This record gives sequence, structure tokens and C-alpha cells, in this order.
Amino acid sequence: MDSFFAFVIAAALTGLFVYGYLRSLKKRDSRAREAAEKGKLYSEGPKGQHPHIDTTYCIGCGTCTLVCPEGDVLAMLAGKAVIVNGHKCIGHSLCAEACPVGAITMVLASPSMGADMPYLTPEYETSIKNLFIVGELGGLALIKNAVNQGRDCIDTITNRFKGRPAVHSAPGVYDVLIVGAGPGGISASLRAIENKLNYLTLERDEIGGTVAKFPRQKLVLTSPVEFPMYGKFKKTELSKENLLAFWDMVLNRSDFNAVTGEKVDDIKKDENGVFTVTTPNNQYRSHAVILALGRNGTPRKLGVKGEELPKVMYRLIEADHYINKRILVVGGGDSAVEAAMGLAHQHGNQVTLSYRKESFSRLKERNADRIEDCMRSGKVKVLFNSNPVEVRTDAVTLDVNGSLQEIVNDFVWIFAGGVPPNDFLRKIGVEFGMRDMTLEASNEARQTVLSGKQPGQVQAAVR
Repeated sequence: MDSFFAFVIAAALTGLFVYGYLRSLKKRDSRAREAAEKGKLYSEGPKGQHPHIDTTYCIGCGTCTLVCPEGDVLAMLAGKAVIVNGHKCIGHSLCAEACPVGAITMVLASPSMGADMPYLTPEYETSIKNLFIVGELGGLALIKNAVNQGRDCIDTITNRFKGRPAVHSAPGVYDVLIVGAGPGGISASLRAIENKLNYLTLERDEIGGTVAKFPRQKLVLTSPVEFPMYGKFKKTELSKENLLAFWDMVLNRSDFNAVTGEKVDDIKKDENGVFTVTTPNNQYRSHAVILALGRNGTPRKLGVKGEELPKVMYRLIEADHYINKRILVVGGGDSAVEAAMGLAHQHGNQVTLSYRKESFSRLKERNADRIEDCMRSGKVKVLFNSNPVEVRTDAVTLDVNGSLQEIVNDFVWIFAGGVPPNDFLRKIGVEFGMRDMTLEASNEARQTVLSGKQPGQVQAAVR
């Protein structure tokens, strides 16, 4: 009798679990249908690395929709996985790793979506031989990607230079110059040390790149990453402070060769294949160059009257330096929302967030939930369908739904994205436009499934 009751309880619990799981899938399917009906499905596709789903092999298990840390990038529609919000995908690849049948591969955006991206080979090499691009500038977000690419580029360069003739050992010519000391540049530098290359790293600002300018406690890593010579960071969540502490460790190495305050103005390659990298202060020569510049480049300005006032800023580093202030944050992306929430939690601040659209559409799921809480509690006042018209020393004029509204104000932060260094890349001869790797990725995935290898691991764009 006891075994019978145990069986009934186990069956009931299993039934509840299955019911809950099916309910979650149904909810996601409903959301996908709503998006499709509104014409939003694929209306704004992925800009860089993203999953490609082979519906021939997709079994509709929904696992991929559950593991995505960005929330609703994927959903189930008519029993198959589809991309619902491609613009939110930043290339985690957890969906590909979780797919039990190898139906998902990570690929780069098609040429139509990547027309403003530099052409790169699978080794991250540009149209100029031995000139490489790593990180977000090449279309792949995530610190993890930049770290992996920086390491892999150095390995490619090392293999190419094996057994090179003596002419390549000319004095004053580095094996590789690394431009940018963010995650990709630091990873490349460490691998260069490990591979015993003669290298130099140039950074126009401070070591750490964009990460050093993030607000306090901002999560910068959401999955494990492995740095050359230091092993794997096993934490699934790593803050800016954790990563900067690691940067400090690297800086204390006697063999870490980096020069800060060096903005690269030009790169030329001579007939012998040697690059000359020019900065305002120096010229450096090298057999190979890795550009780890990031994509944001110069902060994008709105062009409104009064934007040149010192109260207007484009980066928030330490939110706790501002208390008892009236603050306007402009923008609707993750950076703007995180800044608004960070400032709103400081003592006495009154924070207004101005966004030109009618609702948030690009936020990570955790930020979308948190800003909803802040709006409900009154910590952040959000003005949708609004645009700054004029900034004055004591106030800001906004156009809100066609009507002018004045907000008394002490500081303004503008998060309108950045102007990527595309003009610089074109000036040095880099060609633009990525080839579409979707077809070859699908073929490789099918071969992987047929060969019985671990499914979900094949990636056309990154290793």
C-alpha cells in the first residue's frame, strides 16, 4: 500500500512539473504569435553573431528558449524555435550548446545586416593580410567573445611566423601591435607573452577599455571565461570591480608591455608587409596588427542647443558621487536604464528618464523587470515619446508627445550610442560587408549530427 501511495505522489509531482513546463512553452508560443501578428517578427534582425535554427532538425523541445540569459530572443512558434527579438541577441551561444539535436548553430548576420561591419574571415582577419579585428568592432558582443578572439588571433599569428626567415626579425619591428587594452587586447597581450612574441599594446585611454568606464557593480560577465596564463573565471556573474581587480594583477606583470595615452591616427603597410602605426607622439612598426578598439567609438551627440554645457555627460562611472540632485537621463537602452536606476538609488536624487519611443524594446530581461519596479515605486520617472529640445544651466526643455515640457535640472546624461570608428577603418583600407555563413554553418551542423559529435557546438563565426 505504501508503495502505491508513493507511486501516486511521484506521478502527481511529475504531472505538475510537465504541466508547468508545457504552460511556460505555451506562454512563449503565445508571445511569439503576438509578435508575428504585429509584424515584429524579424522586423529588426540580429546585427552580429546570432543563432541559426534548422527547422528540419528542431524537435520543438523549447530548451533553447529557457537557457537564453537575454530573455525573449527565442520563442516557440508552431512547434519550432524561432527568433522573435533578434536585436536583443548578443551571441551567448547557450541556446546552441543546449540544443539536444544540433539544430542550432551560431552564425554572423547576413551581408544585408552587416553592411556597416568590416569584412572578416573566420580567423578575424580583415581584407588586409595580418590585420585583425577582435571584439564588438567585428560584430560580436560579449567580453567572453573578445577574450577568446584576442587569444585565437595571437595563435594564428604565432603559427604564421613559425620558421620565418631572418628578414622578419628586423630590429625595431614588433611581431604584433595590439591596439586597445580592453578585454580583447589584454587577452591578446597575455597570449603574446605566453607565446613569447615581441609585442606592444597601445591604449588611448586607460587599461580596461570601456569596462573601466562602467558604473559600479555593473555585471560584465554572465558566463565563465578563460584568460591566457590565468585560467578560467568560473563565476557565472562577474562585476566591473572583479574584472578591474584582475586588470590590476595584469598591470603589475613586468612583461605586460602597454603604453597609454596613445591614440592611433593611421596604419599603413609597406611593400615588405610591415605595418607602420602612427600616433600623435610616435610611430611603431610591426609584422601584424590586432585592432581591439570596441565599437562605440565617440559618444553620439543629439545636436540640441546647450548640449555643450558642462552639466551634460555621456558616461556614468561612479553613481554614488551624485546625491540630492535633479537628473535627466536620455536614452532607452541598457546603458541608459542602468544609469537611471543607479542614480535613482543614491540619496535624495530625483531622476527622469527620457526615451523617444513609446516603450522599451531593447532591454535585457533583468533590466526590463528592474525598471518596471523603479517606475512603480516612483524612483524613476519615465517620459516616453519625448526628446530634448534645449539644455540650459538650470533646466531642460523636452518635447513630450508634441508638447513642450520644462524640467528643472542639475545634470544630464545622454546615452545615444557611439559613432563606430568606421571612417578610420575605411581610411586604412579595410573593406566592409560580411559574407553570409548561414548555409555553410547548416551544412557543418548536419555533418556534426551525422558523425555523432557533441551537438550544438558548431560555430561558423567563432571557435
